[in-house]
Amino acid sequence: MNADRWTADRIPDLSGRIIVVTGAGSGLGLVTARTLRERGARVIAAVRRPEEHPGEARRLDLADLDSVHEFAGRMHDEHHRIDVLINNAGTMATPYALTPQGHELQFATNHLGHFALTGLLFDLLRSGRDPRVVTVTSVNHRGARLPFEEARRYQPMAVYNTTKLANAIFGAELHRRLTDAGSPIRSILAHPGYTATNLQFRATTPAWRFLLGRIGNPLLAQSADRGALPQLYAATDPAARAGALIVPDGPGELRGHPVEGRLSAAAADPDNGRRLWELSEQATGVRLTCAAS
Repeated sequence: MNADRWTADRIPDLSGRIIVVTGAGSGLGLVTARTLRERGARVIAAVRRPEEHPGEARRLDLADLDSVHEFAGRMHDEHHRIDVLINNAGTMATPYALTPQGHELQFATNHLGHFALTGLLFDLLRSGRDPRVVTVTSVNHRGARLPFEEARRYQPMAVYNTTKLANAIFGAELHRRLTDAGSPIRSILAHPGYTATNLQFRATTPAWRFLLGRIGNPLLAQSADRGALPQLYAATDPAARAGALIVPDGPGELRGHPVEGRLSAAAADPDNGRRLWELSEQATGVRLTCAAS
């Protein structure tokens, strides 16, 4: 990445590119989808309420594996390839709840759904042009409890942090497996920084909704346009390095322009990658095989 600050003005012409963005109904996903369309890409917004989305949209509820399968089936019916998958959607600090398949809601939405989606779309990505999988994690992945460790009680924000560690482990392990397979697909992680979106206000645990949305956003948050830059860089820039974590360059990685950051030791640990991969395949019933077809 060049030393000068990267902005969305540097996104190349994306005409002919097919890009799937999860969670494109609001916040970072909405900005990402809009910006990619403005550069000429065909963007499929994977959202829970497609009728409310201004662009091309298809229904996807990542918390429900049946919905993930239905979305993937529709993508196969409509497309012969996908060039970029941006695993952007997420939920934060929700009360304890189970999905239709019996998984904890935050872990299912933020990680398991994206793992399954990536696996089910993998053959379309393999046929893509300069194909990439961009997975959105967070600086909160550092110091989080590992996803296969038992917790004594449910703590909404601690579980959210664990899901972000799972995202980071997944992106790093996907990169290892793609590299071993000699695949041209790039797996790149992105952390948006502290960004003012309705994710904080959707935190349904009242204390966290107050702290993050009412206090944190006005004092610390950057705009969604700025927060989307790391994932836009990862998805579009020719120089984006496979296996990298792209973060804001400001203090604490809270705001700024995209630069390469550092994964935690837990996220980079191949043993953790193998364990999470096995857990995810067992939980979703989706085998994600990176070897060439």
